[in-house]
Amino acid sequence: MSWKPEVRGEQHLSGLGSKYTAKHGFKKIAYIEEHDDFENARRREKQIKDWSRLKKQKLISGKWRKEW
Repeated sequence: MSWKPEVRGEQHLSGLGSKYTAKHGFKKIAYIEEHDDFENARRREKQIKDWSRLKKQKLISGKWRKEW
């Protein structure tokens, strides 16, 4: 989660930013959502992190179905 995704992407590319990307690498930002406040953004991030890989891939590709 970041106020400036482009800066966060640069941090990941340079090896800074998180333990996960330092270990697994980083290529690009796959998906961005804008939220008006931090708490809603945090809740949404947690919700998406709990999803299956397939569900996340569908969200990224635009083939997401709201009824999931």
